[in-house]
Amino acid sequence: MEPEISIKNFSLSIENNEILKKISLDLPKNQIVAIIGPSGCGKSTLLRSINRMNDLIEDVRYDGSIIINDKNILSSDTDVTELRRRVGMIAQTPNPLPMSIYDNVIYGPRIHGLKDKEKKDEIVRRSLERVGLWEEVSERLNAPANKLSIGQQQRLCLARTIANDPEILLCDETTSALDPISAKKIEEELLNLKNDYTILFVTHILRQAKRIADYVVFIYLGEIVEHGPAEKVFNNPSEKMTKEYLEGII
Repeated sequence: MEPEISIKNFSLSIENNEILKKISLDLPKNQIVAIIGPSGCGKSTLLRSINRMNDLIEDVRYDGSIIINDKNILSSDTDVTELRRRVGMIAQTPNPLPMSIYDNVIYGPRIHGLKDKEKKDEIVRRSLERVGLWEEVSERLNAPANKLSIGQQQRLCLARTIANDPEILLCDETTSALDPISAKKIEEELLNLKNDYTILFVTHILRQAKRIADYVVFIYLGEIVEHGPAEKVFNNPSEKMTKEYLEGII
C-alpha cells in the first residue's frame, strides 16, 4: 500500500474537550477510504483536519502530524489556501455559488489567475464530463446553478472541486441530502474518479460503505478502533467493537 496521507499521533481538542485522541494511520492512494462510526464520534472532525478547515473553529488545538507529499500540513508555514486547493471538500448539502453553472465550475481557476477563455472552456467541459453532468447542462451553462436539481447541484459542486486540480477529495456525507437515484449517481462518479484521486468518504450508512469502499476506518469516541481493506473489516473484523458496530449492537 502506497500511503497518500500519513497521520501520526494526531489529537484535536476544542475548548479543552478532546475530540480526536492520538490517531495514527496511513491512508492508501487512489482508493475510496470510508470513515465509519456512530454520530458524534469524530468522523467529520478527522476529515476536516486534513484540509485545515477546523482552523476556522475558535479555541481549536491539535498535536501530532498529518503528512501529505512528505510535508506536515499542520506546520505553521503551510500555505492553507494552496492546501485546500490540493485537498478539496464536498459538503453534506450542495452549496452552489450564486452564479451561473459555468462560473461555478471555473470559480477556483479564475481566482487563481486563469484568464485564457479557451483554457477555461476546456476545464469547464472536462470537469462536468468527469461527474457525468456535461450532457445534462451543456446547452445552459449560463443558467443559474440554483436552478439545477439537488442531485445535479451536488455533482456541480464535485465538478467545481475537480476544476481546481486537487489530489485528494474529502466527502462529508456527500449523498445524505440526496434521493436514492442521485446518491447512486454520485457513488458511480466517485468510483470512476478514484483512479485519479484519493477519496475519503465519511458515511454513517454501512450499506453505502460496503458498496464503494476499498479501505475502511472505524472510529469510535474519537479513537481509531480498526482500519484496513474493506473486505477484511466488513467480513472478518479483528476487533470485537467493530463486529458489534457492524451488527448494530453499538
